[in-house]
Amino acid sequence: MATGPKRTKYRKQQKGQMRGLAKGGSFVEFGDFGMQALDRSWVTAQQIEACRVAITRFFSRKGQVWIRIFPDKPITKKPAETRMGTGKGGLEHYVATIKPGRILFEVGGVTREEAQTALRLAAAKLPIRTKFVDRLEIV
Repeated sequence: MATGPKRTKYRKQQKGQMRGLAKGGSFVEFGDFGMQALDRSWVTAQQIEACRVAITRFFSRKGQVWIRIFPDKPITKKPAETRMGTGKGGLEHYVATIKPGRILFEVGGVTREEAQTALRLAAAKLPIRTKFVDRLEIV
C-alpha cells in the first residue's frame, strides 16, 4: 500500500471535483522561494517524493525544503479483467488534489538561482505546469 495518512475515518473516498482556485496555501509562508501550481490535477505521493529527492539532491546538504501538500485522498482501482459490479475496488495509492494557485514546495537558505534550478528539476517530475514565485511577490 502507498504512503498516505497514518489513519483515516474512512478507507475509501469518492472522486470529488477539482473546479475553482486553491482555497488556501497560495502564499510563500516558510521559505524565501516557492513553486506555485498553474494547473489542476491529482499529484501522487510518489511524485511528491520524487520532487523532494530532486530538490534535496541538488542542494546537497545546504538550504531547507518545505513540502506544502500532503497526499490524503485514497484512490481505488479494480483488478484487470474484473466484471462490473461487486463494489468499489481496493486501495491503490494516495493523491493530493492540486488547484491553480497552490504553493507546492518552498525552499530557503539558498540563492535565487539555486532555488530556481532546484524547483525546475522538481517541476519536471510533476504532471502540471508550475511557476517560480518569491516570498515578496503578491500572487
